[in-house]
Amino acid sequence: MLAYIIRRLLLMIPTLFGIMVINFAIVQVAPGGPIDQIISQIRGAGGGALERITGSSAGSEVGASTDTSRGGRGIDPALIKDLERQFGFDKPALERFGKMMRSYLVFDFGNSFFRNGSVFEIVVSKMPVSISLGLWTTLLVYLISIPLGIRKAVRDGSTFDVWTSGAIVIGYAIPGFLFAVLLVVLFAGGSFWNIFPLRGLVSDNWRELTWFQLVLDYAWHMTLPVVAMVVGGFASLTMLTKNTFLEEINKQYVTTARAKGLSERRVLYGHVFRNAMLLVVAGFPSAFIGVLFTGSLLIEVIFSLDGLGLLGFEAALNRDYPIMFGTLYVFTLMGLILGLIGDLMYVAIDPRIDFGKREG
Repeated sequence: MLAYIIRRLLLMIPTLFGIMVINFAIVQVAPGGPIDQIISQIRGAGGGALERITGSSAGSEVGASTDTSRGGRGIDPALIKDLERQFGFDKPALERFGKMMRSYLVFDFGNSFFRNGSVFEIVVSKMPVSISLGLWTTLLVYLISIPLGIRKAVRDGSTFDVWTSGAIVIGYAIPGFLFAVLLVVLFAGGSFWNIFPLRGLVSDNWRELTWFQLVLDYAWHMTLPVVAMVVGGFASLTMLTKNTFLEEINKQYVTTARAKGLSERRVLYGHVFRNAMLLVVAGFPSAFIGVLFTGSLLIEVIFSLDGLGLLGFEAALNRDYPIMFGTLYVFTLMGLILGLIGDLMYVAIDPRIDFGKREG
């Protein structure tokens, strides 16, 4: 097993490098860039006459030399060259990529192009929101889906199974962000009740609150966004749990255990649970990373939560490359590590699995 862990850790290096290379190459051919963003702001501040002179915003390849056509449209070429030096775009793309990766090896992600502060400080400041959403959503999804899926498997075909399947269909059919809008309309002052707040992780006066009041205030703010994300995520896990339990319940070893006189509870949780939960529980790390970094963007926008999802979205719009590549590097590395943790959880749940004996 130790050899397998070392092999996986070594494999992370080319995987991470390949992901960074692909995304960096895509950025080189993508239209627009930080300099174009600044020029657009200059044009906008310059009034309608300058807008007509410069025309529509033109895309430039990242790392390209000075675009002389900009100068012909009213933008001083000297200003463009100065901006390129400031952002480091006066160097070849390969040189910039090498410098970026050398810095990333020591977790030096540089400074944001359009935000005050380093990328590391900005990301850390957004982490409480995204961790809150990801952690509570994942925990609640598992706490709801696993017991519900087991119950549906045990009572397969019953009235309970039919009615809960209707709720699951609704969970499949309604996207999380759409349910979030419904919650806002109903409970956040949209058209009916104004029970829950619509902005922030805590109230503005949180420094004046006692510890207990702060916990209640935090729960008050997190209720609607977490409920919206749980409703959008519990359906698939519930059906996965039910199907895996049904498959195990129909196997021969369950019939043998029942024939020995074991209670149904002992059969279900002493024999079936470990085998059925292998896929469900071992997938917890990847589920958490998915919710944390990809599933909360629209929820953060709707509830005005300034987290990593909104940060990444704004960075992509503004072509803030230090934040884009810095967060990509960190999140990819975390995903690879959590993938390894998921494999180790397989072994912890079922010792019969031994990845160390696999070839390659």
